Amino acid sequence: MTLKDGRIGQSYLVKELKLEQQVSRRLEALGLISGTRIQLMNQNTDGAVVLKVRGSRLAIGYRIAKAIRIEEVAR
Repeated sequence: MTLKDGRIGQSYLVKELKLEQQVSRRLEALGLISGTRIQLMNQNTDGAVVLKVRGSRLAIGYRIAKAIRIEEVAR
């Protein structure tokens, strides 16, 4: 499943980032790497996604959210 398909309030593990290298490196610098636990905070109608990663909130656009593969984890 992709981050865009996630449910608000649910926790997930990042499995894979299928993005161009520059975007992928920027997200890695922000702590969003494979194996990171995240929580989906909000999804906007324009496709943007707000998530909590390592104690910080991060907003990403629709295109990036569709390229991040995730796996659901128990709370």
